[in-house]
Amino acid sequence: MTSTEATTATVTGRAIQNPVLAGFHPDPSILRVGADYYIATSTFEWYPGVRLHHSTNLVDWTPLGGALNEKRLLDLTGAADSGGVWAPSLTYAHGEFHLLYTDVATFAGGYWDPQNYLVTAPSVSGPWSDPVVLHGRGFDASLFHDEDGSTWMLSMVADARPGHNRFAGISIQRYDRSLRQLTGAEHMIFRGTAAKVTEAPNLYRKDGWYYLVTAEGGTSWEHQVTVARSRAILGPYEADPAGPLLTSNGHPHLALQKAGHGSLVETPAGQWYLAHLVGRPYSPLGRCVLGRESAIQEVTWSEEGWPRIEGGIPADTVPAPLGVTVPPERPVSSDERETDDFDGPTLGVNWSTLRRPATPDWVSLTARPGFLRITGGQSPMSRHRPSLVARRVVARACEFDAVLEFAPRNYRQLAGITAYYNTRNWYYLNVSAEDDGTPVLGLLACDSGTVRAVPDARVEVTGGRRIGLRLRLAGEELSFAYAMEPDRSEPDWTAIGPSFDATTLSDEYAATVVAGEPEAWGFTGAFAGMWVQDLGAEGGFADYDRASYRTSG
Repeated sequence: MTSTEATTATVTGRAIQNPVLAGFHPDPSILRVGADYYIATSTFEWYPGVRLHHSTNLVDWTPLGGALNEKRLLDLTGAADSGGVWAPSLTYAHGEFHLLYTDVATFAGGYWDPQNYLVTAPSVSGPWSDPVVLHGRGFDASLFHDEDGSTWMLSMVADARPGHNRFAGISIQRYDRSLRQLTGAEHMIFRGTAAKVTEAPNLYRKDGWYYLVTAEGGTSWEHQVTVARSRAILGPYEADPAGPLLTSNGHPHLALQKAGHGSLVETPAGQWYLAHLVGRPYSPLGRCVLGRESAIQEVTWSEEGWPRIEGGIPADTVPAPLGVTVPPERPVSSDERETDDFDGPTLGVNWSTLRRPATPDWVSLTARPGFLRITGGQSPMSRHRPSLVARRVVARACEFDAVLEFAPRNYRQLAGITAYYNTRNWYYLNVSAEDDGTPVLGLLACDSGTVRAVPDARVEVTGGRRIGLRLRLAGEELSFAYAMEPDRSEPDWTAIGPSFDATTLSDEYAATVVAGEPEAWGFTGAFAGMWVQDLGAEGGFADYDRASYRTSG
């Protein structure tokens, strides 16, 4: 079958529409097992660690939740903003799923303190084994399972010495599955190209060649996917003389920017696709409130044996693969539209918690059946015991609302909803109490670490302890509202506070630049969620009856 036939012979008219995973879903590791496709993405300081999606056609993707949902597997206590889980690698071999991930402790002074772990499971849903501790030489680690039965671990190599290349290259070392440890010597196999910042290695074997796919250029506008190949696994590797396989660099008006950090997958029909990272700025090379997302491109192969993407740039629409069923109507993902009445035994797959897993000591669906009870945690600036249950913002136009029942005893107890990026950038509509015990609704805003009470946004709520809270994103504008009778079929929403700049909840706004050091970008994306504080550790809690998220437009 020729590549042209593969491109045009799809059975249905509905194609892959990028990004396939909208919102905060960066660094996709794509895998096919039989007829099933999986994508694992980075989660940074959020639980469950390593978010998973499933598809049977590469077009429609269903969220499965996260893999690392307990401290046995991942401890994010004290994790830095945009620290934690970077760039997982999901592979399948010898009857097991292998999940390799890096827990990055810091991002300052050129240090990362990356610790790599490996867990395995008979199913993508687990149960996952206890983690195997592997090297900490660098991040973006991956596994390669060769045809001879051997397994190899690759990663970028971090060199923190001042004056040295912080991204020193790509190394490989053999992994012994029976001993569950690395063995033999480490081999540096690729130093990168002139694009620099060489990271995110993935290795593939095809037609007698080893193909090394890396990310280069940094994770912002100059990001790219670089391919090198060798006849031997240990090299030498020659970079594709045609340049990067994919990049948005130099095309500022493309909808999909930051294209890079890719992984390949082959379909049963022998077609190839690349899953990769993108960002969608709200203006050319502007801020990306939705964070870094995942897209898919079709890959063909040149006569010389190099992978090619048409034009070398990311396409918004890509043909679906042959031999799959694509329903004529696009299903609406629960990522995009969902109401949770909290009637189930566990949190739904679209909920994430910040820096600590959703354990019964602070998250309960049984203490008051039909409600989500969140026991208050530390302050909004805390990196140790926050009580935030949130979900990803996946569209420029969307709404999040929740029904709250809360009886604060003092000003140290707060509960409400938040539009959140990190500990330094957030907005918070909350109920608290005055010194005389009067419950009040107010707005807090945090900009680059400075917290302020929003003027003229304070309302007494003595008429009842049940209240509806709403936030709305409309492009670059963020607004809040409340309803004192939230159970009406059409609640009477009252605006509170002014319109805010939603783009402060972006990777670019969170960036920290220190002369002579790598730029410390934010790496996540905006969240909307339910937040509770009990600053005096006095047993305060809040009950949420339901929460809804829906995109529009």
